[in-house]
Amino acid sequence: MNKEWSELNKTMQTQIRKNDTYEAGIDTLFELRNRLMKILTVFYSELNREEFNAIPFLNADGYHSKTIAYSIWHIFRIEDIVAHILINEDEQVFCTGGYQERINSPIITTGNELEKQQIADFSMQLNLKELYSYIFEVKASTERILKSLSYDEMKKKVSKERKEYLKSLNVVSNHENAIWLIDYWCNKDIRGLIQMPFSRHWIMHIEASLRIRNKIHL
Repeated sequence: MNKEWSELNKTMQTQIRKNDTYEAGIDTLFELRNRLMKILTVFYSELNREEFNAIPFLNADGYHSKTIAYSIWHIFRIEDIVAHILINEDEQVFCTGGYQERINSPIITTGNELEKQQIADFSMQLNLKELYSYIFEVKASTERILKSLSYDEMKKKVSKERKEYLKSLNVVSNHENAIWLIDYWCNKDIRGLIQMPFSRHWIMHIEASLRIRNKIHL
């Protein structure tokens, strides 16, 4: 893991565990996310469309076996779902912004169910300009939600009713590669969700995307 990102992530995790450093921890989280988002912004300016769709590690195990376009979709669909359905209990940015049509996506899910060539084919269909509009809007909306949460709310867990509602929306596929996500998220408190979908998950997929970028630019 990138040392700078890793240190910020560790600092954030320590800070949000204590009431007196909680707000500083949220600020550290936002700093980490801003640095990671800069990488995605560089991708948009430097990579051509074919490079966003490239899958140079097709048969590998790991996050680098995807495409950059898919990875961006995946990071922010998960964040949108978790932030809005499970934490804030309101409408996803994906729905309020009409993003399925705008992005031209054939799916509304996180994409975990897609494999190998399916990922490449999916990536080719996406409108990148609209995908980037979506990710900036999701990032901003998540951070507004996090800024409004108190330290005491960090221990709040997802209710059974909310879990069932999540299932009913079909934003997580029933495929074995995806369905586990529902239990994974719903067994965490808000602090746990901050430590994975909103931070470490970004790091893992963006590092994998850098590996893809470096491979296709050899």
